Amino acid sequence: MATITAADVNKLRTITGAGMMDCKKALVEADGDFDLAIENLRKKGQKVAANRSDRESTEGAAIAAVNADRTAGVVITLNCETDFVGKNEGFVKLATDFANQALNYDTKEAFLASDFNGITVAEKLIEQTGVIGEKIEIGSFEKLSGAFIGSYVHSGKIAVLVALSANVAGADEAAKNVAMQAAAMNPIALDEAGVDASIIEKEVEIAKDQLRQEGKPEAMLDNIAKGKIQRFYKDNTLVNQDYIKDGSMNVAAYVKSVDAGLTVTGFKRVALG
Repeated sequence: MATITAADVNKLRTITGAGMMDCKKALVEADGDFDLAIENLRKKGQKVAANRSDRESTEGAAIAAVNADRTAGVVITLNCETDFVGKNEGFVKLATDFANQALNYDTKEAFLASDFNGITVAEKLIEQTGVIGEKIEIGSFEKLSGAFIGSYVHSGKIAVLVALSANVAGADEAAKNVAMQAAAMNPIALDEAGVDASIIEKEVEIAKDQLRQEGKPEAMLDNIAKGKIQRFYKDNTLVNQDYIKDGSMNVAAYVKSVDAGLTVTGFKRVALG
């Protein structure tokens, strides 16, 4: 039987992040074989993950990452069960490392299957579930590309990307301000074209029902309802919303005040909970 030293235990703990006693037990069971010990720890993680599969993981960290030339970005959430874990420095670092790696992949599935220090991201999540003792998972995963990408993260709970039509002077501040707008106001779409037709149909029917209750003539309902839909667009689409830092203009007008030809071409917003 192999002799398990304190140095061996500490080495395994450094590699995996598992507790000292768990590392010692894993090494003993593996007769000193580090690869087998790591596998044993991950198996423990799989068991913990299965036991906690029905738990809610609504806490965690929302992270944004943007590439060096500011043409692509990703926002993800790394979810856990408690706010205590979600605020842990090591947990936030792991979430940040995941986001930086996610920049290289177009889908959540490809990202989860990618190599992360010798194991897949999905396996790392299982490993950390065993280490931390809470359900750990990638919740949201959104990518965005454009001529210029900016980002904003609010209190580690909401992360937003915004795409602008050009990389002009002031684009960085403008993109951040628009991302802050999206974080605060949670628009359902960029503009009118992005709103699903079924949502508009529902809003029209709600508006008509309200007008009928107010005693408005049936012949007038369509025209009045159209006005209410315009108000819906103003409240719920990003470029038409009143700009939160200056209510005298909407978001589209604010962006044009930075550069006459500048427009918002897209956004992605993820949030915990």
